[in-house]
Amino acid sequence: MTDHASSLTLSDVTKSYGTAPVLRGVSFDLVRGRVHALAGGNGSGKSTLIKVLAGIERADGGTLSRPDRAETALLGFTPAHARDAGLRFVHQDLGLLPDMTVAENMAFTRGFPKIGGRIAWRELHATTAALLSRFEVDVDPRATVRALRPADRTMVAIARALADDDPDQVLVLDEPTASLPHHEVDVLLDGLSRRAQQGQTILYVSHRLDEVLSLAHSVTVLRDGVVAATRDTRELDGLGLAELMAGRSLGTLYGERSRTRAAEDSPPVLETRKLSAGRVDGIDLTIRAGEIVGLAGLLGSGRSTLLRTIFGAVRPRSGTLTIDGTSVTSIRTAMRQGVALVPENRLADALFPDESVTRNITIATLPRHVRWARLSRARERAVATDVIDDLRIKTTGPDQPVTRLSGGNQQKAVVARWLQRAPRLLLLDEPTQGVDVMTRADLYERVRTVAAGGTSVLVASSDVEELAHLCDRVLVLRAGQITAELTGPEISATDIVTRSYADQEPS
Repeated sequence: MTDHASSLTLSDVTKSYGTAPVLRGVSFDLVRGRVHALAGGNGSGKSTLIKVLAGIERADGGTLSRPDRAETALLGFTPAHARDAGLRFVHQDLGLLPDMTVAENMAFTRGFPKIGGRIAWRELHATTAALLSRFEVDVDPRATVRALRPADRTMVAIARALADDDPDQVLVLDEPTASLPHHEVDVLLDGLSRRAQQGQTILYVSHRLDEVLSLAHSVTVLRDGVVAATRDTRELDGLGLAELMAGRSLGTLYGERSRTRAAEDSPPVLETRKLSAGRVDGIDLTIRAGEIVGLAGLLGSGRSTLLRTIFGAVRPRSGTLTIDGTSVTSIRTAMRQGVALVPENRLADALFPDESVTRNITIATLPRHVRWARLSRARERAVATDVIDDLRIKTTGPDQPVTRLSGGNQQKAVVARWLQRAPRLLLLDEPTQGVDVMTRADLYERVRTVAAGGTSVLVASSDVEELAHLCDRVLVLRAGQITAELTGPEISATDIVTRSYADQEPS
């Protein structure tokens, strides 16, 4: 039970980068023992606000107030001030060392107990076990972090953050489920709900609206750095929350698209026979022009490996792979045949972080912008400006560094890069991971548009609703093999999950 007393108050938080305002007078309250969500589109100011609270970014103005503590100005706020204010953070990157044990990871922040100058391992394991028990985390302190299931790793990070047992701590969780498999999300949310019932105050940041509505008691929506609304989640549904974030009507998130199988007698765009590479084992796959085909499966099923193999980045062990009848043996030949890949990890595998938005959009089509043996930067900027407008990429201009864009707008830039090549086959790996609902709607619309124009699309996603609504067919992978194909009315989120977990061997 909670007394609904205020646990933290933010007042008039402001922040600008140069002349561009990012936070404009943000104010809201957190209530003790409740989960308060922070929602908003990419570029709305969520990430900047979290960095301000953590002392990583310096606010231009505003205050933070906690009961029985002095009001603190956020101008000059540092990580030490954040800790003194009782703020504890768990970020998407958990900061755990995977090859060390749970107990050792705990000790890096709490200290190693010692006897006679040596580490007292028995004491360390006992105190870690007691801490984990208090947080209802059922893992062995001696287990390595790598051996834990994903939800347990997050709970270990939460237990570490709250280890000093201050009842007034505020736990700030920034996209904690972004990289969790579907079945692990509920495990984590149940654990967080129990923490709130025990009196923990939680500020929860997520792009996943279903999580916000199921877990949070209230939600503050940021739009363009301003508080657009603060609501009790019982007053909202998914579409209502999405439209608060967008500031406009979205109709339906996935849009409308009649599913029609491509003509069976039309030539295949992509064809694989007995294709094996990495985790992929004996894949037979045919995709025809204009089809949107989904790849479902649990972590390790081979979805990403299959896409990378089709793009020529992974060399097959055996089997054949052709695009329009031409064999693909490398990235170069794949690109010549019109294959484009938007990879899962845009930061590591897709973005050119030292380049502008313009260059990130045009990098795959640079020869088109050469005039008289010289690259025309004016032509590059003109093309990029048109793309920015067309895809609604939120930026201060085409020359802005791409790293200053929000994650969703970076993703749009990567997608735009490949669409400039008018691909014959578009490969999408987790295309909407970590992006907001408006970006999702924009990307879905663009995928449907290019498919209607004859581009074949193969999309791998852990979001089963995404696959169910977007795709003409969904193939379920298990241990590198296709174990099921869903078409027409069979394509539902429930069926995809059921087939993904089915305890069956591929035929």
